[in-house]
Amino acid sequence: MSRQDARYVVIFKATVRTLDAEYSITAQRMREKAFADYGCVDFVAVSESGQEIALSYWKSLDDIARWKNDAEHQRAQQLGREKWYRDFSVEVAQVIRSR
Repeated sequence: MSRQDARYVVIFKATVRTLDAEYSITAQRMREKAFADYGCVDFVAVSESGQEIALSYWKSLDDIARWKNDAEHQRAQQLGREKWYRDFSVEVAQVIRSR
């Protein structure tokens, strides 16, 4: 499955507080789980100057909703709010064209 198969993109933007070893382990686990269990078709993340942006691509809004409500993912989100990020935002957008 490729990004061209995606109909939606989730845009996660954050101001980093601190990223530790637990963050690295958790982020890798969440990425694997999104692909294996929820139909994520691509994932790209970059960090620079205290900012992080992650783009995840999905085939359906139902897949995104199921991912958002996953208990392990919700725990990771809680850790993000408490430890890793000063603030963050999440946007869901429809992919109109991909080449």
